[in-house]
Amino acid sequence: MEWNQLISNCRLGQENRHLERHDDRTEFKRDYDRLIFSAPFRRLQNKTQVFPLPGSIFVHNRLTHSLEVASVGMSLGNDVYQHLHKRYGEALSPLVSEIGQIVAAACLAHDLGNPPFGHSGEKAIQTFFTEGKGNYLKEKVSPEFWEDITRFDGNANAFRLLTHSFKGRRKGGFAMTYSTLASIVKYPYASFHAPKNKFGFFCSEQDNYLTIAHHLGIPQIKPGAEGQQRWARYPLVYLVEAADDICYEIMDIEDAYKLKILSCDETVQLMLSFFNEDSKNRILKRISDEELTDPNEKIQYLRACVIGKLEYECVQVFINHEREILEGSFIGSLIDYIPSIPNEAYVNCTKVSKARIYRSRPVLDVELSGYRIMATLMELMVEAIEHPERYYSQQLIGRVSSQYEIDSPDLETRLMAVIDYISGMTDVYALDVYQKICGISLPII
Repeated sequence: MEWNQLISNCRLGQENRHLERHDDRTEFKRDYDRLIFSAPFRRLQNKTQVFPLPGSIFVHNRLTHSLEVASVGMSLGNDVYQHLHKRYGEALSPLVSEIGQIVAAACLAHDLGNPPFGHSGEKAIQTFFTEGKGNYLKEKVSPEFWEDITRFDGNANAFRLLTHSFKGRRKGGFAMTYSTLASIVKYPYASFHAPKNKFGFFCSEQDNYLTIAHHLGIPQIKPGAEGQQRWARYPLVYLVEAADDICYEIMDIEDAYKLKILSCDETVQLMLSFFNEDSKNRILKRISDEELTDPNEKIQYLRACVIGKLEYECVQVFINHEREILEGSFIGSLIDYIPSIPNEAYVNCTKVSKARIYRSRPVLDVELSGYRIMATLMELMVEAIEHPERYYSQQLIGRVSSQYEIDSPDLETRLMAVIDYISGMTDVYALDVYQKICGISLPII
């Protein structure tokens, strides 16, 4: 892959249109602004990140997480460009200088496809078809579509949300630049060709990815088992992934402290473990010099130090492995290759998160409730599109936005419309719909 081809401001669905501009924003800044002001992005404020949506203590939701990931992603991209400019000088296209902006925009978009209640919402959609009442549909749909819905994934759904031409929306969906779209595809293959459950796009959006990959010069890698079609990762995906890895792990630790799942001493030790002894002493001296006696301020300062450390190390890994990344032979994530001390600390934080945070009662309660809500919505809506002549089905279908092809004569299109509708809900809206259609609550007029 070549940098000058990889960075393109061509827009999906607007390839042959001349667009008149009235300001000096770059096309990649337009991507960023388009996402910030979009309804799907705004809905992230009401979607669970890890912990239940806040009461008196404000922890992260999908919106605040995405904004923080975009901030770290901007730094990663800008720092990588500085190294690339030193290495290649004027041989680089001026568009390459926009790497930071591209990564930041992709970071804003990376969670757009997540359904309500996070991972449990994904599982509810998947298992409705594999373990629930939707299992009978296997004989009614194509094998490729069955793979899409039984392995439903938020990453692939984000690509669909940005590229699919829903009713009433312009061609090409959000009409994002090719480079921004390529940057969110962590797993560049469709569900039918995925070695595991994770994949980057549904079979229905594979042609869009093919268009992008061809234009940007992303090569197809050797077919895997049974002729699986896969592509090399777009280089900027590694920076988006690193920004996400850094933020969710470190911010989850801070949120756990705020919720008293971890003590102040435990949190401080986890944060300090990212540094060698000399760096620890310098950090502690700064805390002392600045008289940060408030525990919250101390944790916030340490969190900033850790994020800065991990950002620097990931940039070094990217630059040191640039050749393999461009060849498509780099395996794993940037975090996997950082030096031993921060890497061991990161792995330890992951273990603590799994044992103390992700299995904590508040998190499990949300997952259990969310799973039941999503499973019920899937069951009722799928039954409605299978029997649209029934009175109750008509009432349910009447709730669905006109952008979704819920009344299509094609079963697969109707099923995908149900998934689009339910996965686009916020946690609170999904709960509200669940309560109303189950007769648990009535609307107040």
